[in-house]
Amino acid sequence: MAQTAEARITPRAEDYPKWYQDVVREADLAEPAKVVKGCMVIKPHGYAIWEKIQRELDNRFRATGHENAYFPLLVPQSFIQKEAEHVEGFAPELAVVTHAGGEELEEPYVIRPTSETIIGHFFAKWISSYRDLPLLLNQWANVMRWELRTRLFLRTTEFLWQEGHTAHATHEEAMEEVLRILHLYGDFAEGHMAMPVVRGRKTASEKFAGALESYCIEAHMQDGKALQAGTSHDLGQNFGKAFDVRFQNEAGELDYVWQTSWGVSTRLIGGLVMTHSDDDGLVLPPRLAPIHCVIVPIYRNDEQRARVLEAAETLRRELSAIDLSEPDARYRDFLEVVIDDRDMRPGAKFYHWERRGVPLRIELGPKDLEKDQVCTKLRVDTPVQSGKAFVPRAEFVATARKLLVDFQDALLARAREFQARDTVVIDTWDDFVAAFAGEKSVFAWCHWDGTPETEAAIKEATKATIRCIPLPGQGPDDGPGTCIKSGRPSAGRVLMAKAY
Repeated sequence: MAQTAEARITPRAEDYPKWYQDVVREADLAEPAKVVKGCMVIKPHGYAIWEKIQRELDNRFRATGHENAYFPLLVPQSFIQKEAEHVEGFAPELAVVTHAGGEELEEPYVIRPTSETIIGHFFAKWISSYRDLPLLLNQWANVMRWELRTRLFLRTTEFLWQEGHTAHATHEEAMEEVLRILHLYGDFAEGHMAMPVVRGRKTASEKFAGALESYCIEAHMQDGKALQAGTSHDLGQNFGKAFDVRFQNEAGELDYVWQTSWGVSTRLIGGLVMTHSDDDGLVLPPRLAPIHCVIVPIYRNDEQRARVLEAAETLRRELSAIDLSEPDARYRDFLEVVIDDRDMRPGAKFYHWERRGVPLRIELGPKDLEKDQVCTKLRVDTPVQSGKAFVPRAEFVATARKLLVDFQDALLARAREFQARDTVVIDTWDDFVAAFAGEKSVFAWCHWDGTPETEAAIKEATKATIRCIPLPGQGPDDGPGTCIKSGRPSAGRVLMAKAY
């Protein structure tokens, strides 16, 4: 089908940022809320993806003992100012409410950029003994950070997220929580999003404002850039001291709680787009696709139409009874199947659903009924299936779940191939500068001397940043070396890339 100028998706090789915005538009995921600076409207297809992300993560949080709660959107400005590093880190991004009810407020409120401060206030009311610990809470909410440069899903003034907040009796218990959630995020990214990630620790200059340490999952996008897809923070006792969250320990002594916080946001949808999609539009892994299959009936007259639609409805009911979830899942994920019986050419329907990333298309016409078969096509060619396949109907129904699960696995394997293609080990400054010249980016494993001065010099010269110091098994483990920039000793390689 010929593309109009408005519907054209810019090829990735031509203009990657424009390609991304075109895919989001053509998939009908979101649009800029131009009347509200820097915000977006998440449209039904985009929000349905977020609901699937939310449901899966929420069940994982509950399985690890966390409960959902909700705290106010407005935070007293004095709360933000109680933790010095926190206020310094967030000050440029704050939106402040100074008037309400037609009068100036005695104390301004900040629209929450994150909730550590107000939750710390309530922790101080709720916690008095070691018997109250651990306290494991999660909040699904919106937050606001006043961004100067925005891009749909990746960076907007207002966005949706979940933020976990926990309090513990010891630092060891808090660290167990930090790493438990980090790996929960990593497992979700790879298992449900089919998006490979590197798990590691942030440098001091990149950590969350007010944390002792921050840990992250870093995902590879098709242009070689990194996307920070989730973070888990060791807050130490910083917020406990700022808000006087003390408890009596088992020895009868008063101590401050050890806290964590962690979160992912709607930027995961941007990560999905840039991990899997192509020049024809959105590509979605089946486990996060709002619609798994679309049946396109093909006919020439009313008599054929009646027979084909009857067969399509029978097939839809059979497929809708198939459970895509794993046997031990806490909820069932039955296939969502749509019959597209709109009065338009089949090619236009193919185009429509391809743009929206539906994993599996099924064509059903009179000849298929005669042969008792279906014609299937996956959204992208993989070793699972390339091009169209004509499959006996009963066999297709019996193997549809496996087809989609195998397609999910194939998308993860393909994403890992993209990551491997863009991953390099670099030992000299000249090679590093060449790898990041212009808009280019790679996943570069390099030695760094551990100083913030060298880190800043690398960023200034190339716009590349240290994405993380890898956890064991997450990167090359070739021991100490020499920093690519300063020539001083390095304890080990870190991951560097340009980032969103």
